Amino acid sequence: MPPTIGFVLAAAVLHAVWNLAAKRYHGDGSVFVWSYMTLGAVLCLPLALLVLARDPGAWSWRLLIGPLVSALIHIVYSLVLQAGYKRAELTVVYPVARGVGPLLTVVVAVAVLGERPGLPALAGVALVLAGITVVTTLKRQHGGRPLASGLGYGAATGAMIAAYTLWDDHAVTRWDIAPIAYFGIAVTMQAALLTPAAVRRRDAIRPALTRYWREIATVAVLSPAAYLLVLVAMQRLPVTIVAPARESSIVVGSLLAWWLFKEAQPLRRVAGAAVVLTGITLIALA
Repeated sequence: MPPTIGFVLAAAVLHAVWNLAAKRYHGDGSVFVWSYMTLGAVLCLPLALLVLARDPGAWSWRLLIGPLVSALIHIVYSLVLQAGYKRAELTVVYPVARGVGPLLTVVVAVAVLGERPGLPALAGVALVLAGITVVTTLKRQHGGRPLASGLGYGAATGAMIAAYTLWDDHAVTRWDIAPIAYFGIAVTMQAALLTPAAVRRRDAIRPALTRYWREIATVAVLSPAAYLLVLVAMQRLPVTIVAPARESSIVVGSLLAWWLFKEAQPLRRVAGAAVVLTGITLIALA
């Protein structure tokens, strides 16, 4: 197995684990997101500045615009994802979110870029839809919560995944921005942009840090680590290879959610996640 593929598969496992930590949080979602983004910035920004200090020529307007756009998309992604985890089960939100992103990529390619996918890609689209249907046509979630909320938040999160994947791939490949510098500046911008909202909710910060410091630390460390591995892989492999490999996190996350949260009908949920992953793979390989 090429080392770069190993990076992507490792990122998939880290991604699944930090999403489990995010699911365990119960409280003000914006405070949680701000907390782990701030800690992530503290960890990543010094590394970014070190990389930039070694290459003064890397400073340019692209180093401002690229991370800024990424930060805005990631803020929406993180807030919507956290809202989804608060209202729905992980094994609904997670597979739908990770499946909708590649699906939207195909739609954009056809409607905007004028591409004409072949039968394998169309079969992949059908499988993604089938897998999402398997996951989201269960009667009820655990505790009697309707599945519609999980489907909606998962789809919205998937749209943000498609947006930041396309943008970040453009920034680190076409603009040739170093991944560590790019991510370190982006996560710092995310924390800064969310700070005014956190100040307005300052009464919720102390309880969140006291009760959920483990979850905050887990996301702050594993989320940057996972995405930095993906950004490095994007510079070395086509995004059509990186994308399906990282979505193996769907199955990992579904299995871990069943084990930790005892979510209902695990076999059906994992089967649906596996079908989504198969569809994503067909889309990418096509």
